[in-house]
Amino acid sequence: MSDQFTIPNTPDSANIANQFKDIQQQMTVKIECFGAIERLLPTDLTLQCESEMRISDVLDYVVRAYPHAGNMLERCACAIGEDIIPRQTLLTADSTVVLLPPVAGG
Repeated sequence: MSDQFTIPNTPDSANIANQFKDIQQQMTVKIECFGAIERLLPTDLTLQCESEMRISDVLDYVVRAYPHAGNMLERCACAIGEDIIPRQTLLTADSTVVLLPPVAGG
């Protein structure tokens, strides 16, 4: 059995092809939280987004969905893997964004 398929050439085929193209242009962004922000957002927060979105755009969506977390989200650093990255970073593939709230101590 093959994993490939061909879209038939029918009047609706262009519409089907466009829908398939839209599906291919989406990505999954998982949000992992630590510290204080962990108490304000769901443990398993995963978003389906258009490909090539900035982290700031993803976080804007999170703030709209969870407005009570807005103040803390503004102060969080963002990381992918072990690298702290700016919010202007463009996500181009499925990613896990880690939110790191500020810490105090000494």
